[in-house]
Amino acid sequence: MNENNPPIPPLIKGGEGGLKKKAYIGIGSNIGNKIENCKKAIDLLKENQHIEVTKTSGFYEAEPVGYKEQEWFVNCAVEIKTDLIPHELLLLCHTIESRLGRERKIKYGPRIIDLDILLYNNDIIDKADLKIPHPEMHKRGFVLKPLSDIAPDAVHPVLKKSIAELLKSLCSEGGVKKIKSG
Repeated sequence: MNENNPPIPPLIKGGEGGLKKKAYIGIGSNIGNKIENCKKAIDLLKENQHIEVTKTSGFYEAEPVGYKEQEWFVNCAVEIKTDLIPHELLLLCHTIESRLGRERKIKYGPRIIDLDILLYNNDIIDKADLKIPHPEMHKRGFVLKPLSDIAPDAVHPVLKKSIAELLKSLCSEGGVKKIKSG
């Protein structure tokens, strides 16, 4: 980590009784060393006492959605166990994004890092600042492919379909390609 960056503050109190909630976070980057940016975000998740990263997908390259005049993205997904409630987890994700230099300038525009809560247990949350499951995840190959690496049998709580079923039903995977490791 850059030594000029202060540590992530203990901004979250979390629950008691251990890391019981399972959640999935999508991670993406299209600025700089994209894979390294994603790995740094994963490392910052691992450093938090309220998070246990239990699975990490492979890395995928994907064309941008929405705003097309930008570099392709690298995407991955992680499965975590946590005692954080969804809004605390969202705050942690935003803190990690800020720590890694994320600036929100253009909707769907370039970003050094992006963390999205895809699923949280089987919860359905529809608030102005937080929507779980992620409202567009079932339409996006760059979300479903990495997620299917680690959780093909996880079920979308609204659509009642597994991640593998959602991926299979996509009309197009949107130019998503697995990045060969090594």
